[in-house]
Amino acid sequence: MLQLHLTDFSLEHFMQHYWQQRPVVIRQGLRHFKDLISPEDLAGLALEEEVDSRLVYKKRGKWQAENGPFTSYDHLGRKGWSLIVQAVNHWSPEVAALVPPFAFIPKWRFDDVMVSYSTPGGGVGPHIDLYDVFICQGSGRRQWRVGDKGEHRQFAAHAALLHVDPFEPIIDTELLPGDILYIPPGFPHDGVSLETSLSYSVGFRGKSACAMLSGLADHVIDKDLGTTLFSDPRRPIHTHQGHINAQDFQMIRAQLQSLLDDDTLVADFAGSFLSKTKCQLDLQPLEEPMTDANVVALLERQRLVRTGGLRCFYLDQTVNKGVCFVDGERHAFGAATKTAVKALCDHDTLTPKLLRSGLKAPAFVAALTQWVNAGYWYFEV
Repeated sequence: MLQLHLTDFSLEHFMQHYWQQRPVVIRQGLRHFKDLISPEDLAGLALEEEVDSRLVYKKRGKWQAENGPFTSYDHLGRKGWSLIVQAVNHWSPEVAALVPPFAFIPKWRFDDVMVSYSTPGGGVGPHIDLYDVFICQGSGRRQWRVGDKGEHRQFAAHAALLHVDPFEPIIDTELLPGDILYIPPGFPHDGVSLETSLSYSVGFRGKSACAMLSGLADHVIDKDLGTTLFSDPRRPIHTHQGHINAQDFQMIRAQLQSLLDDDTLVADFAGSFLSKTKCQLDLQPLEEPMTDANVVALLERQRLVRTGGLRCFYLDQTVNKGVCFVDGERHAFGAATKTAVKALCDHDTLTPKLLRSGLKAPAFVAALTQWVNAGYWYFEV
């Protein structure tokens, strides 16, 4: 089982002084770390249409980027190129094992595990990310330069590559297997492989207010909420037809604010919105669907494992009613299932003890069976 090792500071110190504030190198944060996927298996994933992959390299001194799937790399030579595959934790249980060491950050902030295979001299160029990333070095060595946050000019080095002007590094170091480089959003950085290498980027992404408001609008429309019309009885005579006066403006804002003040509405939106997966899941539906009784009986002998990348959440506002959100869908099982609902969302591996209260509720068992048959959870072999 992979564990995060901190020798220079505690997790509490990291969260107070580094998280979203400044980059830091964590030497041997993953002790005795061995690659979680082979280059051949990574290339195999990049063959698949449903997997998000890309190649980055230079051609005649100019940056190039291609989107997968890829069937051959022969034209690239032995140096100066990188294969990047997104959400590898969705497709590889071994790579998914890299997620739990970072469980001190809530799963709703987690994005995915990106894996990069690079030949000597390979990289994606100097750039700025809008998310937090823990870059875990696998086999090989990679040189990293990280600059300070500031006003950095960005430009399109290629239609698919946004680069940044040269910067003065505040970190200039070589990562060895097991080392971790944490980079918050907004810090320019550039990694160049010193030899053939694999690196694993555990990303955490926040949502913008724009994305949240857009999602809330979709939720309100889909659920046919917020349909009460603006009303203004006994209003005074208006003397300027083109004027939206202060009183009207306050009423308009109050009408909108009433949606945000509805805790249940916003909780249902947040749970549904944040539990949707960005990338496809590697679902393996059962060829012979199981019954409720089959699932309960088998659970006594084998543990249930959540498929990589599946997002499941609960909120304080509704968990007392047994409400949870799985892959964008709201489920309500009743107050008696509260502990099972929390266990379902908190644990990647489930046992009868964890689910005891839910196994007494037919609706919970029926949903669990449906999820198992669809491949959201599978029994450990």
